[in-house]
Amino acid sequence: MPIRVAIQMDPIGSIHLPSDSTFVLALEAIARGHELFTYQPDTLTWRPGRLRATGRRVEALRREPGNHVDEGELEAVDLADFDVVLIRQDPPFDMGYVTTTHLLELLPASTLVVNDPQGIRDSPEKVLVLRFAEWMPPTLVASRPEEVVAFQAEFGQAVVKPLYGHGGNGVFLLSEGDPNLEPVLGLLGGAEPVIVQQYVPSVTEEGDRRIILVEGEPVGAIDRIPKPGDIRSNLVAGGSARPAVLGDRDREICSAIGPELRRRGLLLAGIDVIGGRITEINVTSPTGIPAIERFDGISVGACFWDAVSARRAARNAG
Repeated sequence: MPIRVAIQMDPIGSIHLPSDSTFVLALEAIARGHELFTYQPDTLTWRPGRLRATGRRVEALRREPGNHVDEGELEAVDLADFDVVLIRQDPPFDMGYVTTTHLLELLPASTLVVNDPQGIRDSPEKVLVLRFAEWMPPTLVASRPEEVVAFQAEFGQAVVKPLYGHGGNGVFLLSEGDPNLEPVLGLLGGAEPVIVQQYVPSVTEEGDRRIILVEGEPVGAIDRIPKPGDIRSNLVAGGSARPAVLGDRDREICSAIGPELRRRGLLLAGIDVIGGRITEINVTSPTGIPAIERFDGISVGACFWDAVSARRAARNAG
């Protein structure tokens, strides 16, 4: 049955079509006859009893870069009039992002918000994963420079990341005598700690594996390979995608984290696995879906909207 869907996202007219996962989800929604409306998070406005957003109705979508969308006129809508609100807002995961999750929680139960706003708020990608330390590489979260130095000395090489960063920004590889050590240490001591992980050398050749999960179950994966001279495999940082086949270890990791994802209402998630170890769990706007569909012929969009329909049916039955 067609439903009304509002998508909280970056402007759809300016997305990079070949790699944009939200576009794939929107395209499947249009194919199912769903009515789409997109808006940016800074247009959210709350007054007692009403949460409104300003955006545009999607009239048509096409796989034609630069000519991929037809939109209606700018208008303000009441989000309670929609059956589903889909959060596909890219990080940074800052207080503005957190505020949108609080506002979206004020919608009535008749509007299903995906992923669950509290689930997103309680699950920063480099913090949620700490609950599964037995599946991770050796990891440290700390603010004090001496802790980072000691960790690097213990493991030889270590990757330092901002705890709430995204897209590979601010990621450093530290080694003994590395000239980056002092600048990185200079970033510490602020309000936010960093996350430090043992460097897995295989990442330069094998990359990291992005696995997409729907309702806690793996539906597809790609390997993301860093560009030469870089350790970051993020596609937005210049990494390239290759086909991947899920192994036993991948499925064990998914089985371990799946129940917690479902419990938190995190219907769509993307995890990163390096050398058989999970490093992050992304629940804000997981990427990699177009490459998975291209390589494997799997419709992640179909899996996603089937799961949304099942969630709505279960909620209505309850």
